[in-house]
Amino acid sequence: MARASIGIVTAQSRSERVAGQIHVYDGAGKGKSQAALGVVLRSIGLGIQNFSQTRVLLLRFLKGPGRIYDEDGAIQALQSGFPHLIDQVRTGRAEYFGRDEITRFDRLEAQRGWDVARGAIASGLYSVVVMDELNPVLDLGLLDLDDVISTLKRKPEQMEVIVTGRGAPQKLIDIADLHSEMRPHYHDVQLEAGMGGIEIYTGAGKGKSTSALGKALQAIGKGISQDKSHRVLILQWLKGGKGYTEDAAIQALRQSYPSLVDHHRSGRDAIVWRGQQQELDYIEAERGWEIARSAIASGMYKTIILDELNPTVDLELLPEEPIVQALLRKPKDTEVIITGRCKNPPAYFNLANVHSEMICHKHYAERGVDLKRGVDF
Repeated sequence: MARASIGIVTAQSRSERVAGQIHVYDGAGKGKSQAALGVVLRSIGLGIQNFSQTRVLLLRFLKGPGRIYDEDGAIQALQSGFPHLIDQVRTGRAEYFGRDEITRFDRLEAQRGWDVARGAIASGLYSVVVMDELNPVLDLGLLDLDDVISTLKRKPEQMEVIVTGRGAPQKLIDIADLHSEMRPHYHDVQLEAGMGGIEIYTGAGKGKSTSALGKALQAIGKGISQDKSHRVLILQWLKGGKGYTEDAAIQALRQSYPSLVDHHRSGRDAIVWRGQQQELDYIEAERGWEIARSAIASGMYKTIILDELNPTVDLELLPEEPIVQALLRKPKDTEVIITGRCKNPPAYFNLANVHSEMICHKHYAERGVDLKRGVDF
């Protein structure tokens, strides 16, 4: 953005690119796989809106059968409702292993997954190919890195490729159009005082809202497959209007599981700049917070997503102290996820037991490349 301020570019105000980009999410902080799932959710939403003009391959390395992941239920539900929009392949062991524990099975499973990915990339049938945890597979030497790099260089022009996991090799970073590092921060949270279950995603890099959407998909999936009482609330500030592709996918899940997920937006369909706030901006911010405050206090929701709350506070549309107090009093089994960049970290950051800062090492927007519907918004 041209101004040294905080502002959210709304869906309606965005230009859209055609060419696909290569994204790499790595780092020690949380949010990498969640960001990939967030892109999956948005891409499926675009497919629902456009009647299957998009198709997604979700390839999950090191996540073989035999273990249940929270997002499985929601992915299966979306596959069931929209089988023409998403394919999923899981490979590898259903357990963690180190470099000195690699077996022939691990190499065969990694190659099986890569053969699927290579075929999908060559086919051009998919608009988005997500390779979750490919980075550690490469770092462990389970695949030929040069083969991966040459294949990605030959991808169809319009195809989006998302690669996640710790330990991204430099050769992959070099060809990436976007590189976001999830960097962890640590706070002295007093768990015995009722804390815990507060996650914050901030920073200038890409992956904050997409991580939150991925977290929502995980929570919805847990409610579907494991815990029918696991109710989810997604609340988004500074994102009024229409055009957000995740809406269609969330609505589809709501129709199938109305008792599990609620979704609210607040804000004008316009960028809010510091010093140019309008009365309606304060009204909309407060309206969103009243929903959030009641939801946190009620104990009805096991997962609450507060997307773009940080810039809302940074723009002084909401005061910090009521948020701090609400979080201090939240039920122990309620998880709250807060996102958004900010120049002045608010006091509630100190309550987080998970705090990932998205560090922007490379972003196609810096080269003047437009964002893409179904991936970036």
